[in-house]
Amino acid sequence: MIVLGIESSCDETGLALFDSEKGMIGHIVNSQHDIHGKYGGVVPELASRDHVLKLVPLLDQLLSQNKISLHNINLIAFTNGPGLLGPLLTGASFAKSLAWSLKIKSIEVDHLEAHIFSPMITEKNLNLPFISLLVSGGHTILTLVKANSDYKVLGKTLDDSAGEVFDKVARHLGLAYPGGPEISKAAANTNKSSYKFPRPMIKTNCYNFSFSGLKTNVTQLINKLELNDLIISEIAYDFENSIIDVLITKTLKAAREYNIENIVIAGGVSANQKLRMRCNLEKGEKKIFFPDMAYSTDNGAMIAYIGWLKSSKKTKDISLEINPNPSSRFI
Repeated sequence: MIVLGIESSCDETGLALFDSEKGMIGHIVNSQHDIHGKYGGVVPELASRDHVLKLVPLLDQLLSQNKISLHNINLIAFTNGPGLLGPLLTGASFAKSLAWSLKIKSIEVDHLEAHIFSPMITEKNLNLPFISLLVSGGHTILTLVKANSDYKVLGKTLDDSAGEVFDKVARHLGLAYPGGPEISKAAANTNKSSYKFPRPMIKTNCYNFSFSGLKTNVTQLINKLELNDLIISEIAYDFENSIIDVLITKTLKAAREYNIENIVIAGGVSANQKLRMRCNLEKGEKKIFFPDMAYSTDNGAMIAYIGWLKSSKKTKDISLEINPNPSSRFI
């Protein structure tokens, strides 16, 4: 079975082809960072328009690069939520109409579930159950994954997501969008900091997160200072560490409490190199799995993979009815 995966929940247009026998055939992603960068965040209407412009050319390019005919596709998987309503409608409309024209079925995919299982695209030694930390620009969620479709959400952010706070602090520091990579670059210029920021909820018994207070603390400090390269680097250094401290502490605590050996860390923030390095240093007896860097941010590969994974159990559709869901079972 060859599955076409389509991702359009936010500001990346991602398409991929997955073969149930051979694995991932190929994937392609168009980022809209240049479009939204000057606004400091994603503008939904502009995101939708760019998806409309890019979907057909990207599909043509993907098929051509991998020498696959459109008629070799057996199933189309697409992101049905959560996400921005306009971009979701765009991707769903494209997927449904293409499936209808090819007389094949389509399957709706939960964007967050796709992220959670994304390490399995390349990692064959990852077995259930596992603890999942999904950390991105829109979400910070800690989940016990017992089996396929058997999940227990242990905790989530009560306000801002970790990725969102990275973006907002970067903006106050005068750094480019998206903020996560820029914060990491600035932090890499020093190995110490004159500033010490709070580690919110790090000692609480629950597994929830809260980053809005940290964001306020950092931005209030920034507003009092005359920024230069050294100050920016030192602020970025402890700010990045403060978020990583909280994420690692709560994730390892959950793994120990539930006696789970395997841990998955996925979502856009999982691409953070310091987070990856520190996880491997502090994991102890636990095994930690990250998605391949190419599959960390939003992409069609994870949509194609989870679509195939669920194709034998989940209802597939041949209708043109579109019903995107901006919410999710995880939030």
